Amino acid sequence: MTIETTGRYLVLLPEEDLGTGIQALSNATGIQGIARAADFEDHAFTTAELDSPNASVFDRLGVAVVPLDPDQAQSVRASTAAHTGLLAIQPERVLYALGQRGLSADYLRGYRDATTHLYDQVEPQQGQQAAHRHQVDSPDFNDCKATWGLKATRVLDSTYSGLGIKVAVLDTGLDLDHPDFAGRVIQSRSFINGEAVQDRNGHGTHCIGTACGPKDSPELPRYGIAYNADIFAGKVLSDRGSGSDSGILAGIEWAVNNGCAIISMSLGAPTQPGDTYSPIYERVGQRALRNGSLIIAAAGNESTDRVTGGRMVPPNPVGYPANAPTLMAVAALDNQLQVAPFSNGTINLDGGQVDIAGPGVDIHSTWPMPDRYLSISGTSMATPHVAGIAALYAEATGARGMELWAWLMRDAQRLTLPGTDVGIGLVQAPM
Repeated sequence: MTIETTGRYLVLLPEEDLGTGIQALSNATGIQGIARAADFEDHAFTTAELDSPNASVFDRLGVAVVPLDPDQAQSVRASTAAHTGLLAIQPERVLYALGQRGLSADYLRGYRDATTHLYDQVEPQQGQQAAHRHQVDSPDFNDCKATWGLKATRVLDSTYSGLGIKVAVLDTGLDLDHPDFAGRVIQSRSFINGEAVQDRNGHGTHCIGTACGPKDSPELPRYGIAYNADIFAGKVLSDRGSGSDSGILAGIEWAVNNGCAIISMSLGAPTQPGDTYSPIYERVGQRALRNGSLIIAAAGNESTDRVTGGRMVPPNPVGYPANAPTLMAVAALDNQLQVAPFSNGTINLDGGQVDIAGPGVDIHSTWPMPDRYLSISGTSMATPHVAGIAALYAEATGARGMELWAWLMRDAQRLTLPGTDVGIGLVQAPM
């Protein structure tokens, strides 16, 4: 596996003394005139600034994005080792809408069909694992009033709607002209240079539909969870489905600054057995939680060979950045409450774990017009289920940050599947 990087670096600064960290960065690199997000409206850099060769600092997160030559990078590493105002350094990575490269509507339709075929091939063999199945009645799928995911997670029984809760979905944007979102409170911002928030990919519109779609869908089934939440659509992935750490961090900074209780990220990059988590995203997660924002991230879809030659094989490890322990990592389940064969699992003991699971196979939600709707699969689809339900808990309890995390974990439906595959269990809505 080749890690794709941009040539820039992420540098972690001390949250308690950002000025000292910025000065230490200047001393180590000779770079002057570092731009700061706090000097821009909503703590949001312009796309031109994000794409420029200048060094940039996300004040609320305490992270700098810096172009460095090899000597400068080595100087920063020496400074972090000596604890002289800089805490960590890593190359800036390229991330994707999970499971896809060069996304398009046709590609995702094909991806859906391939995933369904894979599941059909794997599911009969999983019968050998009957001792590990969760022996419960399946949700009632006989009517077409709501998706199976909303039924399985008790959303239909919840009295909450996410009213007054701000939910940020950082993805490929949103089809702002989609009729299902007419009249909704929507804030949007693009962090991709040369591209508007308008979603010409589909992945973001699908995720936002699940997390925050309407209660009364113009066409059945109902698919949306937090139908009264305020939507913050951050375009951090291009129309081709790719982006970089700087754009994602810019989106997190924007969401935190705007008081978003939930930040949903169905994006990432693969990891390998033995990889550790990013100390920078770990601190970002901590700092977001302290500011009342819970980051919920997809575990990844690289585990396509769970059954080979009739025997079970380990899944691939939770991807980056969801493997940071302070980001809630979400696995995917099918409509029989079995782990989806593509869903990544807990492999790296020091690389994060699966925390919770959500519906992620054959998920119906919004798609850019004129298609309007599409059913696809992935941990990308499980993640907004958890995010939307988190908004219901935020409304019901007033909880934020780590307390909100605890509510989701406390009320999840326990499964007899391995915790390494599904974490605490299937997310459940508050009653």
